[in-house]
Amino acid sequence: MNAKEFTPLYIEKLKLLLDSVDASIIQDIIESLELTVKKKSRVYILGNGGSSATASHMVNDLGAGLRRREIMNFDVTSLGDNSPVVTAIANDIGYENVFYMQMNGLVSKDDLVIAISCSGDSPNIVKAVGYAKEIGCKVVGITGFEGGYLKEVADIKFHVDAPKGEYGLVEDVHMILDHIIYSYYINRGSNA
Repeated sequence: MNAKEFTPLYIEKLKLLLDSVDASIIQDIIESLELTVKKKSRVYILGNGGSSATASHMVNDLGAGLRRREIMNFDVTSLGDNSPVVTAIANDIGYENVFYMQMNGLVSKDDLVIAISCSGDSPNIVKAVGYAKEIGCKVVGITGFEGGYLKEVADIKFHVDAPKGEYGLVEDVHMILDHIIYSYYINRGSNA
């Protein structure tokens, strides 16, 4: 199969996944985000690999992107963005601690944790989310495939039910989730 034949097949799979997105879950995520503004609490976003890039992109859009337009002022950070901190923790005490150690002693029960993981079972995601749940944080789990631990324990579950190994499709839908939320606020801000 060449690229000309493959491309429409990929797009068709993506369309099917997008058609299954539940808008009420996106509404729940938005309400949870807005609660952090009311409570003057923080949003922590975490993920590995492509999901880390999505977390950074979400921070860009929901943080500076909305703040500079004076639409919304979320206190939002991606725990994968500081490479010296991530690599020091990974080297000194293990990669499974890279998110947990950044949250330990800083998060409060009013904070929101958004964890992005295709499998939902990455050890560093599991440890950080477990800690967040102990503290009493609300957790948004953005998952794919079977969803794993993250899907099981998340308070709000945005799940992409794609076949195992279809990382591109899952990560595409995760990025579109960010753009739906961001565009919702842009639209709301321009119609205020």
